[in-house]
Amino acid sequence: MSEPNQSDKMHTSSMRCGTCGRAFYLDETNSPPFCSERCKLVDLRRWIDEEITLPHEGGPDEGQISDSISENL
Repeated sequence: MSEPNQSDKMHTSSMRCGTCGRAFYLDETNSPPFCSERCKLVDLRRWIDEEITLPHEGGPDEGQISDSISENL
């Protein structure tokens, strides 16, 4: 029997899942940057439920938008 060569033991970059915190190699998942499809769906649910959002700065307040719309009617 032949010994496995070193390239068989090498993985691509390692990451830490943003959902569960588990360390994994990118070549071990079909759902990067998540470790599993489950973690990917958990993250999607958090976005849909607005538990996480992108930061927003600037722009008029909602009250200013309503006032502007009323003035133009």
